[in-house]
Parts: sequence; C-alpha cells; structure tokens
Amino acid sequence: MRAHLQEIVFDCSDPSGLARFWAGLLGGAAVDRGPDWSYVDPPESVRIAFQRVPEGKAGKNRLHLDLEVPEVGAAADAATGRGAVRVGGTVTDDQGSFQVMRDPEGNEFCFVTG
Repeated sequence: MRAHLQEIVFDCSDPSGLARFWAGLLGGAAVDRGPDWSYVDPPESVRIAFQRVPEGKAGKNRLHLDLEVPEVGAAADAATGRGAVRVGGTVTDDQGSFQVMRDPEGNEFCFVTG
C-alpha cells in the first residue's frame, strides 16, 4: 500500500492568521473550518493546514518548507511586508541562493533558487 501526501499541518496559536499569511505567499484562498483549524489549497501544491494547540513553539522546527522563487531578495522583501522575519542573510552557493525566514509564529521556511 502506498500513501499519498494530503496536507502538511502546522501547530499554531492563530490558525486563521497563519492561513492568510501563507495564502499570500503561495496563492489560493485561506479557508477557516472553525476556530481551531484553517488551511490553504495553493495551486500546483499540497494543502497547508494550521491547527490550534495550547502549547507554544518551544524549539527549532524539525521540518521546514523550501519555496522556489525567481528571486530570493524580492520574495523575502514581500514576505517581510506580510509579517515574516529574515533569519540571517541570503546565502549563495553552487546550487543557487536561499534565504531562511520565519513566519509570524516563528515557523522556519526558506526561499530558494536553483
């Protein structure tokens, strides 16, 4: 039996707010399924969901999303305008460039070119 990835779920304190943030980055509409669950169905991507949990973020993510963009700096600027925070500077190596970011609740993600 083979599994199919249906969605990636983030624990958070504000599901609706994070769904709107990620919808702004990925496209698609933010959908609230109640006060404790929201999601985004981005075009050409897997669903990203947000579930309210009582405990706050305690450490570094064990998983992060890499978002391919045409230009890392422009994407990081746009995300910062939506409430994201840059972590360090843009790194360029043999594989391309990347910029580590944090969403409004501190979840790490990267903008990448390659």
